Amino acid sequence: MKNFPVKTPVIHIYMKDFTKRTITISEDGSSSLRIEGTDEHFHSVHGAYNESMHVYINAGLKMMGEKREIAVLDVGFGTGLNALLTLVNQDNRVIHYHGIEAYPLQENEFKALNYTSIVGKKWDEIFRYIHVLKSDDEVEISSNFFFKKSIIKLEDICLFAGKYDIVYFDAFSPDLQPELWSEEIFRKIYKAMVDGGILMTYCAKGWVKRVMKTVGFTVEGLPGPIGKREISRGVKVNNSIF
Repeated sequence: MKNFPVKTPVIHIYMKDFTKRTITISEDGSSSLRIEGTDEHFHSVHGAYNESMHVYINAGLKMMGEKREIAVLDVGFGTGLNALLTLVNQDNRVIHYHGIEAYPLQENEFKALNYTSIVGKKWDEIFRYIHVLKSDDEVEISSNFFFKKSIIKLEDICLFAGKYDIVYFDAFSPDLQPELWSEEIFRKIYKAMVDGGILMTYCAKGWVKRVMKTVGFTVEGLPGPIGKREISRGVKVNNSIF
């Protein structure tokens, strides 16, 4: 049977200014931001910290088993919460962390975030540094934690093939930015991953999972964090034809 490409639904939205944001507090007491003029938040309103821990750390980073050196691609660096929690949960691994962000936070915004009050004030300086860093070169910001941030749209960045062990796919929702959930984008990310690498995302929409399967991922639904029934994990199969 011939396999036809899965088409991303056409979703018409008004153009939004992603640089106009308001600080909010989610239900677990941790900070987030909301895009002004929308209902779009950077994290779950039920808990920013809990969501990031559940989706990206517990279901992603901690699934690396005995692998002691890993490369992480963070699609949607945003508030830096995923990067901070990866550092806090490093567990003696060597980590190469690459964040992609098209609309970086301003100083008044990241200073208002309360994440280091939750994980420990000793992380204040590093948390500030990952936001002010403008170089696209990798820097060792803590012992065996190498970090770089690319200020660029996901559509425009060039990614090396077979590099990343984990992808945190934390882009804005498909309703707000459907172009970031297209077959072209997922194929690009698939090629950039190692065989057996995993992609974690909070999104469990049926058409998104079908797009992921079309480019080669094995996709499974996992229980979501508080307030969300399901999340998705994609695994790059070893016999990739791409």
